[in-house]
Amino acid sequence: MHQNALAPPTASRSLSTRAVHGGREDLHALGVHALPIDLSSTYPVPDLVQGGLDLEAMAMGGHPTTTPVYSRLHNPTVARFERALAGLEGTDEAVAFSSGMAALTTVLMAVRQRAEGGRPGHVVAVRPLYGGTDHVLASGILGLEVSWATPEGVRAALRPDTGLVLLETPANPTLSLVDLDAVVEQAGRVPVLVDNTFATPVLQNPARHGVTLVLHSATKFLGGHGDVLAGAVATNAEWAADLRKIRVLTGNVLHPLAGYLLHRGLPTLPLRVRHAQEGAAELARRLLRHPKVARVFYPGLSAAADAPILRKQMRGTGAILAFTVAGGFEAASRVMASVELMTPAVSLGSVDTLIQHPAGLTHRVVEESARRSAGVSDSLLRLSVGLEDPDDLWADLEQALERS
Repeated sequence: MHQNALAPPTASRSLSTRAVHGGREDLHALGVHALPIDLSSTYPVPDLVQGGLDLEAMAMGGHPTTTPVYSRLHNPTVARFERALAGLEGTDEAVAFSSGMAALTTVLMAVRQRAEGGRPGHVVAVRPLYGGTDHVLASGILGLEVSWATPEGVRAALRPDTGLVLLETPANPTLSLVDLDAVVEQAGRVPVLVDNTFATPVLQNPARHGVTLVLHSATKFLGGHGDVLAGAVATNAEWAADLRKIRVLTGNVLHPLAGYLLHRGLPTLPLRVRHAQEGAAELARRLLRHPKVARVFYPGLSAAADAPILRKQMRGTGAILAFTVAGGFEAASRVMASVELMTPAVSLGSVDTLIQHPAGLTHRVVEESARRSAGVSDSLLRLSVGLEDPDDLWADLEQALERS
């Protein structure tokens, strides 16, 4: 009964093929072609003894064998999406949540739970990070102790009670790249979590480099249409069980309609990411030549620094870029206010292009000194390139820059 036990698509098949067929292995046997959606909040329990055993198994992070009992414990539609994502990331399993921050906080709660000797648990984090991630770590709300480190300084920041190393690559919002092999080697026995939201499984698979936990704000590229809020962690079976156990306790579940929308979006993920990437690369090249742009942040532009990591770790440069506007905050805010085709809004990974000001919005909650040291200046704008024609996007951006 438990759908995660079904064999995933053959790993030797291309990513594009796996994106289309993942999580659909039993549709033929069910006699359907389109993905089914199960909106049930509760399920029949014809056998009380077996139903009790299923409930106990799920409460401990396992899977049901006869009945999900209740949708907070397990939902077949969400499980399909989880299986498909695990197939794309090359992990044993994936666990979905109600948002990216719900996914992150569940991991951090698991770190706290795993801490030994009554210690609160210790995390080593590499900046820059998404503003919400930075904020929850710096706030201390989960009771964890945090040490901030550079990618090269991870080993020196480790303690006997370190339970996690956390980073992003490409990082939000400066697109800086981190050598995953080097960080995993430094971390040793300590599990490494990588936020793979910017790269997606299309361009990067951190698990191939020894990363234990691959985090996604599924709201972004995985959803891809700006109409779903979700998060997910792709990982091994042991960690997945721990995360599911906490998800049952906290109720941080993904609604089945969101799971359906995410799963429906996966077949077009490679097409969307690659097409948007072409537009981002073109805009980055044009911004480099614009007199009102002081600096452009995009993987591959700094050839000497980025080339080795891109070559061994990534399959492309991505659809996100950032740039600083000459004239500081006022000039950057005028650019945001002047775009006509692009949408001035937070989030990213949608089919349409979004522009936002990290220091004033997504990273506003980050301590100012930390923002500045991570390169998040008041003149920085982040661009999430969509599927529009790059010439149309450039015309919009150019006229906005002229008004700055």
